[in-house]
Order: sequence, then structure tokens, then C-alpha cells
Amino acid sequence: MSSGLTFDCGGLTPAPAGLLPPRGALLGLDAAPMGEAIWLAPGPHIAAGRGLLPIVRVLAAIGSRLATLPELKAVCWQPAGSWMEPGYFRRVVQDWLDGGAFPALGLTSLRRESNGAMVSLGLGLLIGQELRFEPERALPAAAIARISVRLIHELIESGPLLDTREFEGPNGEALLAVPVRDGQQLRVMVRK
Repeated sequence: MSSGLTFDCGGLTPAPAGLLPPRGALLGLDAAPMGEAIWLAPGPHIAAGRGLLPIVRVLAAIGSRLATLPELKAVCWQPAGSWMEPGYFRRVVQDWLDGGAFPALGLTSLRRESNGAMVSLGLGLLIGQELRFEPERALPAAAIARISVRLIHELIESGPLLDTREFEGPNGEALLAVPVRDGQQLRVMVRK
């Protein structure tokens, strides 16, 4: 129990180890390690609200404390499919808990679809929408990552978008976010 909320933890001895999550984005790791997994999840009474920011904050804080376990090789944040070096996870979570920016590089990730579009993963848990960048040569992957981090932080603060909205990008560029796919994604474009 933490902050009045209960969480389930599995995979610790003497119970059988949990299954390793699927491979995903790597942060501070050369490869996803092999081994046994322990898992942490909201308890049954709060499971329906697992994407609410107060629950995510407490879960991340508990995970950060668990990330100090000896011989721990990685922390996987399953909604984003991201695998992080434990020290990296502890730093970004602690920065956030201390009032810094939401740890978009870790609690969310980006994946490329077969058509070349880049789509966020993990933001949907928090606001019900993912970012979508259609394939275009004018916007390199590094720029998409910088823009995503900026937008994710703003969207975590303001919530989902129901209508088109303009944002300012990290380099001052004018961005347009348009709800698409029945509002489940936000198509992000740089205004020219």
C-alpha cells in the first residue's frame, strides 16, 4: 500500500517468476535482458483507474523504489513497451515526482508503422489518445521525438483534445494537432 492505494506485485520468490514482457524501445540498454520478471500493477479496487495520473504517479514511485533491487537489469513500462536501465527509470520518475516534466521518454514511446507513420505508445492509457505523425520527409525522426516529448507533457497537463488545436514546438515551430480515427489519435503536423 502506498498513498492509500494498494498494488499487486507478482513474480517474487517463492511465487513463480512472471513472464518477460515483449521487446520494445530500449532506453539506456543495448538489448533487452533475459531473466525472470517481477510485475507491479494497480490492485483490483483501482484497476479501472489505472491510467489516472495520481495512480500512475504512485505506481511509478513504487517502481522507482523497486528499481533499486540488487541485480535488477531493467524496468519495463508495459503500456509504452519501453525497457529502461534502472538508474534511468529512477532519475526520470524522481524528476517528475519532484515537479519536473512528465517522463515521456520512458512512460511513452514511439513506434513506426508499416506505412512509415510514427505513432506514440502509452499516451492512450493516460489521455485516451496517441500522437500520430504521417510519413513525410520534411520531419526527421529526431524532430518527431522532440516534438512528441513537448506535446505529451502538454497533453498530460491539459487532457485529451476534442478539437483541432495549435501548439508551439520545442524549436518555436507552429504545430497543429487534429483528432483522427474517432478521436483515438492526434495527427500532428508542422504548419508551413
